[in-house]
Formats: sequence, structure tokens, C-alpha cells
Amino acid sequence: MLARPLQHPVRELLYRTSGHPHGPITRLMSPGDLGELIKPFVFLDLFGFDGRYAPTPMDFGWHPHSGIATVTVMLEGSVRYAETTGKEGILPVGSVEWMRAGGGVWHTGAPELGRVRGFQLWVALPPELENAANASHYVMPEDVPTEGPARVILGAYGGLRSPIAAPPMNYLSVSLKAGERWTYHPPQGHTVAWVAVHEGVLRAPSPIPSGELAIFEPSERSIDFVAEGATIFVLGSAAKHPHDLVLGNYSVHTSAGALRQGEAEIRRIGHQLRANGTLRR
Repeated sequence: MLARPLQHPVRELLYRTSGHPHGPITRLMSPGDLGELIKPFVFLDLFGFDGRYAPTPMDFGWHPHSGIATVTVMLEGSVRYAETTGKEGILPVGSVEWMRAGGGVWHTGAPELGRVRGFQLWVALPPELENAANASHYVMPEDVPTEGPARVILGAYGGLRSPIAAPPMNYLSVSLKAGERWTYHPPQGHTVAWVAVHEGVLRAPSPIPSGELAIFEPSERSIDFVAEGATIFVLGSAAKHPHDLVLGNYSVHTSAGALRQGEAEIRRIGHQLRANGTLRR
């Protein structure tokens, strides 16, 4: 659909950032900075491997989490993954990883050969899940629901629902053609909204170029987008996470007690990994 006049008040941008690059990975937000503004979305990396940087081998990439879920959206290429739950495999282009760490889990991953690009998001879990049993769900490309230009990673959109059992929130991957307009109507109560652009330039209402994260003012109002060239971006919306963000090195919890519990489980699993030779440090 081509651009047409706006039909409702513009929802203004509150904050924009191009993040902090570290080799092939750009950290767009963390729990200690912009994650406070848009929690339960608390961390976002945009990764892009093209052969210029040697990826960390799987054996040396093991690290723990508790209190959160990680969500990986593959936009190009594929990555190999493994978890202490026993799950392992390959995420191809178009697939989605949901790894709910809950009370504690370790995982690792590495890009396959060739260009590899995507987003990794952390979601803060509510108290009833932050120290619960871990659970993961790997969704292959053909099983990701698609409504118009939007692929439903988490939550629901256009009458379709993600197969992932996540706390209430929406996370979409959207592809627009040059000049195409798309309007997002948040569900009732979703006052948090943000986008991160992977390719192209997105006008909403001012231009957001590729590589940027943009946060919208708190509101339930709809958001109009226009693509300046072919554009790919991810969008998140949710009700504001009403709990504190209590931070560990790789963990986010709602209280100091919950963090201690999660870190104790992480240490226990770490001792096992060292004993069986999985961890070499």
C-alpha cells in the first residue's frame, strides 16, 4: 500500500540510538540503560557476521542466564546453538529462538559460514517465571505466522498468534517495500513501543536509519510507518513491566532474593560443566 495522509495523531519518538558496536555485534540497549524505559524488553543486540571477524568457537561461548528469556530472530544465514537442557541444533534464516532461562541455564552459539545477521533480545520475566523451570522453543521459518508484512515472533497480530508461550507482549519482524505504509495498532494496555531497523530507512514520523533503535512515547496510540526504500525492522510492544530490574552479570530479576536464587543455580550448573570438561575456563 502506498503512502497516504495520516489518519490519527502522530506518536512521537522519545529516544533514538545507534548503540555501541563491538566487532560484529552492536549493543543497542541494556538493562542498565534504555531497558529501564521499555521493560519487559531489556536488552537488544544487532549482530552481523560477514567473515571479517573470527566468531567465538562453540566450546568457548558458554555463558549463563537466569530470570530472563532470550529471543533470537534470524534475518540472514544460520547459527548453531546448544543448551544445558540438552537441546542443540541449527537456526536457519527466518527461524526464531525462545530460550526461557527461568531459574538458570547455560547456552552457547556460533554463526555458520557466510553472512549471518539477526537480532537477539532479552525479555524480563515476571516473578512467577523468573525462577521457574527453564523452557525453550525453536520455531522453524515455515511455522512463524505471517500477517501482511509482519511475522509474529511473540504475542498476536492480525488474528494470528505466535506458537511460543511467552508472557503477554508483542514482538514482530516487519518487511516493507519502498514507499509502503503500515500502521501498528497496539493492544489495549501496551504503552511501551519501540522499533529497531535492520535494513533501509523507516519514517515514523522522522527517519530511522538501519542500525538504530527508536523508542516511542508511552501511549496506546497507533503508530504510522512509511518505508524509504525496502526496509526490514523489528517492533516490540507491551504493558510496562511493573517490577524493578535487579541485575547480575547475565541475569535480570525482580528482587535481590530472586537474583541470589538464580545465581546459585547458575553456579551449580557451572560446576557440573567444569567437572565434565564442557567449560575449559
